[in-house]
Amino acid sequence: MQVSDLLIAENAKLKVIMIVPSLSNQDVAAMRDDTPGVGQLIHFNNAGTGLALRPALDAVKEHLDLEATLGGYEAASANSAGMDAFYTSLAALIGSKPHEIAYIENATRAWDMAFYGIDFREGDRIITGRAEYVSNYVAFLQMKKRKNIEIDLIEDDANGQIDLAALKAAITPKTRLVALTHIPTFSGLINPAEDVGEIARSAKLLYLLDACQSAGQIPLNIGEIGCHMLSGTGRKYLRGPRGTGFLYVSDDVLDQIEPPFIDLQSANWLDDNSYELVPHAMRFETWERYVAGQIGLGVAVGYAIGYGMERIGNRICALGAQLRTELSAVKGVTLHDKGARKGGIVTFTVDGETPAQTQARLSSAQINVSVSKGTSAQIDLPHRGLDSVVRASVHAFNTEEEIERFVKVLGNMA
Repeated sequence: MQVSDLLIAENAKLKVIMIVPSLSNQDVAAMRDDTPGVGQLIHFNNAGTGLALRPALDAVKEHLDLEATLGGYEAASANSAGMDAFYTSLAALIGSKPHEIAYIENATRAWDMAFYGIDFREGDRIITGRAEYVSNYVAFLQMKKRKNIEIDLIEDDANGQIDLAALKAAITPKTRLVALTHIPTFSGLINPAEDVGEIARSAKLLYLLDACQSAGQIPLNIGEIGCHMLSGTGRKYLRGPRGTGFLYVSDDVLDQIEPPFIDLQSANWLDDNSYELVPHAMRFETWERYVAGQIGLGVAVGYAIGYGMERIGNRICALGAQLRTELSAVKGVTLHDKGARKGGIVTFTVDGETPAQTQARLSSAQINVSVSKGTSAQIDLPHRGLDSVVRASVHAFNTEEEIERFVKVLGNMA
């Protein structure tokens, strides 16, 4: 039985192996056929940018060619079906309605549109955890400076995920928002977003989920998660174009979130002194956009849905588990992933060299990884005594043989 047929639930107290549906060998071969770069290198940097997907590339190129021959406005009109498909595909991916989806130029700006749209008042409190992305946390600090809000940082539990009991205990009458990063950029941790959603729902709190690393890596269902807002990117595990992202805002809170800036896409100008916001999530968009990117992202999302996110997620998590298991047997390698549940991001260090040196050595062997620095995880890595870590992030198109080669090369270095 191959690792692609297994899902390994990694828990400090319990090891469970369950048979789950995953991708077949034929599926993986087909994915690799649709991924031009796999013949040139081993790409274990999907948490940075997923290796480009040919159908999405083709869709982008075709639209750019159309712009060159027809003109930009005319091409958008001719390809309106491709633009509309973005909304239906994203809604299907996360279990929402198409009109609750907005196309945004990247995940950070999508998250910003939701966060800065909340009418914070002096004394309001935000609850977050140590996995929070650095761009999000500096936004909290800016809002603290602007509105004198308070930030409640919840510690990890014994498994390294956000402590649910501590989160619940931190809620006060002044708590306004729970903000959670689902999967951090610097760890294999998958935070218990559904459990956090239950707590937020019971306390009637706004809940904002950063799904930048989880969209395309694991299945997402906003009905199960219970979040009111969710942001994501196109360039990582969804393997869409760079410069693309999306935002989900629930109908239930749409009128509680005021877009921090508006234009003729997001609002209708009624007369000299008044306007009205459009009655759906497009109020968070701007009229000018990367049209080819929107179309390409819709194609990439449809591609993932075609294989099934449950199956893709199972394979990614299983490959991540295999990589951790094999790395743990290499002398001089120390793993640094946290969490009761882990995904396809694997972080480690090698004795005797810096993560940047490890990255450079792997790069010389045509293996892509990245380095997560403490400056991008001020409330996590330095807290654990780490300046930086090597980040290897696998995708469903990666193979067991690539993992074996990776470990062999790394073992020779160690």
